[in-house]
Amino acid sequence: MKLEDVMRAREKAYKILKKAKIAVTPHEKDNIEVVDFGLNDLDHYGIEVVVYETNDRYCAKELALFPRQICPEHYHPAVDNANIGKQETFRCRWGEVYLYVKGEPTPKPKAIVPKGHEKYFTVWHEIILKPGDQYTLPPHNLHWFQAGDEGAVLSEFSSANIDEKDIWTNPKIKRIPTID
Repeated sequence: MKLEDVMRAREKAYKILKKAKIAVTPHEKDNIEVVDFGLNDLDHYGIEVVVYETNDRYCAKELALFPRQICPEHYHPAVDNANIGKQETFRCRWGEVYLYVKGEPTPKPKAIVPKGHEKYFTVWHEIILKPGDQYTLPPHNLHWFQAGDEGAVLSEFSSANIDEKDIWTNPKIKRIPTID
């Protein structure tokens, strides 16, 4: 990603967070992590992250998603004997989120996957999160999610977070952003 793309995405994410009435400090606004998953396609794939706290025991974040933006399919593996994998709870604060997990596939899911990428989405049990709804994922569970037509904000509360250890269905994914 180019720095100007990151700056534009930060501003767009900040506007979504304001719509959701999420208080963000100037420091947090300037440090919104823009994640394009190495795909250089923020219109379809990405998350914009405000990290409140991350340490060896827990993590708290806000995830802003642009309209129809996807966080691709992945899971959080065990890292070592002390870290059996990330458990996370998503709470919808604003907008609508379509979360997909293992289970009976939903006959008519609301998600729209870009053409040619369908093979990277294997779990289709749909959970719709609206403001106030939440869902907890135990470690090792494949999942992915997409914002609705207006975008969305999710609060994420989790056990220790080591993003670079996540396992992605699409082998081209890079969780840690690279800025040119």
